[in-house]
Amino acid sequence: MDIREELPGDGQVVRGIHLQAFGDHGLVVADMVDALRDTTTAAGRLSLVAEQDVQVVGHVMFTSGLLDADRRLVEVYVLSPLAVMAEFHRRGIGAALVRYGLGILAEKAVPLVWLEGDPRYYMRFGFMPGDGRGFRKPSLRIPDDAFQVITLPAYEPWMTGTLVYPDAFWRYDAVGLRSPEAEARNSPAVTQAAADPRTSGR
Repeated sequence: MDIREELPGDGQVVRGIHLQAFGDHGLVVADMVDALRDTTTAAGRLSLVAEQDVQVVGHVMFTSGLLDADRRLVEVYVLSPLAVMAEFHRRGIGAALVRYGLGILAEKAVPLVWLEGDPRYYMRFGFMPGDGRGFRKPSLRIPDDAFQVITLPAYEPWMTGTLVYPDAFWRYDAVGLRSPEAEARNSPAVTQAAADPRTSGR
């Protein structure tokens, strides 16, 4: 398996992966990924694909957001979405994509990476609940245990405050749990499903 940055020619394959992985919400996820590409600069996102025998089988996107800290705004990143093609589940591809991306962001002196997801899956990478470290959720609809953060070497203790998601997450209503129906699926349209190995099958 090889991991590399997404190329322009990968767009339709990546879209197909999300359409498959997220079921009823696949169209929302795929459209949000397209919007994040269109509305962020190349320097403001990290989009990685995993290849198996020259076939793209997985994708993860990290997008620049902001931490509204007392001292100043801090550029941070949000991990979402993450998906792997169904026939390649349980091979560690999702984990490899996450670890590879975190390594690149650490080298770029990104201090914090956030996600909404299942702590049982993400704690292996060093993610921990954000509210216990003085961070505030961008929405009260995000379950406390799903609001997770990892600190990278550039993090400093004064960097506390409120996370501000990129605009596309709000435009596609992909923040927190919106309705009883979404809660029953354990998915707030995008990010919870992206973070839960039971729904994305990593």
